[in-house]
Amino acid sequence: QVRLVESGGGLVQPGGSLRLSCATSRSFFSGNDMAWFRQAPGKQRELVASITVGGFTKYADSVKGRFTISKDIAKNTVNLQMNSLKPEDTGVYYCNALYLQISWGQGTQVTVSS
Repeated sequence: QVRLVESGGGLVQPGGSLRLSCATSRSFFSGNDMAWFRQAPGKQRELVASITVGGFTKYADSVKGRFTISKDIAKNTVNLQMNSLKPEDTGVYYCNALYLQISWGQGTQVTVSS
């Protein structure tokens, strides 16, 4: 069974940075366009950023210019570098396939607060 394991979240002040990482199996990682999603308290899960098998990236307007998605093929990880964080970035962050998601991991909590 393929697992998704997110890490790297934490508490950070506005304007700060965090780097999230998502580990999964090689077959799932190499065969799917991948994405980061987030769910804020009381809101639906939303797409934040995606990266295709070929490396093409796309971002939600709310994070464009601040977040960077990347992947480490050697480590089978998908990463999300988050800079200039804002309180509205607070939420649980998850990774999964961009299309045809599998069972969600536990996510990693990001809290942006002074």
